[in-house]
Amino acid sequence: MEEVFPRDEAELFSDAYTEESRYCFCGRQLQIRQQYGARLGVAAPVWEAALNLCGYFEAQKMNFIGKKVIELGAGTGIVGILAVLLGGNVTITDLPQALKQIQENVWSNVPCQHPAQPQVCALTWGQDQDNFPTDYDFILGADIVYLEETYPSLIRTLQHLCSSRSTIYLSSKMRQEHGTVTFFEETLPQHFLSELVYRNDSENINIYRVTKDVQS
Repeated sequence: MEEVFPRDEAELFSDAYTEESRYCFCGRQLQIRQQYGARLGVAAPVWEAALNLCGYFEAQKMNFIGKKVIELGAGTGIVGILAVLLGGNVTITDLPQALKQIQENVWSNVPCQHPAQPQVCALTWGQDQDNFPTDYDFILGADIVYLEETYPSLIRTLQHLCSSRSTIYLSSKMRQEHGTVTFFEETLPQHFLSELVYRNDSENINIYRVTKDVQS
């Protein structure tokens, strides 16, 4: 764990406990449970990049009505849940051990009478993306670019999920020491068209809008 995050952040996961936080975006109240512990590790918290992405959707007055959406590396599921409440037909994904936390947050925030109930599914990048379709309107990811060995698998997964009509939104803490800057400035542009659409200087968080390079 300490190879991914500094020691003080790694210590977040040394003891198992549950924390609930409340947020408001786009006029929707969200109650998010975070199950800290070694089993979930970095999937447990609501990271600032996710909150920034939700805030960006609010500032842009975005809605996902009638749109097919998938969230990668969802963790708590807060971004995907907001997309559901904004009208999207959403699939929320992460590694298998994170699915229980995501599903519980879905149950807490998406009314059973909501017209489009999200799907919560396991997706291991680079391995089982072929089990998912290739016609998503939006592909979302918040703070999923932090472990260099996963970057090739993430690119392969994005290439599979992304069609000419897709828009990818990636919100990320720009961790120089983990190759995050290199990923966005060098690796990603080799495969996609990428545009910086938001910058939070105080938190060192960028949001990129990414589309398929039809010429590649």
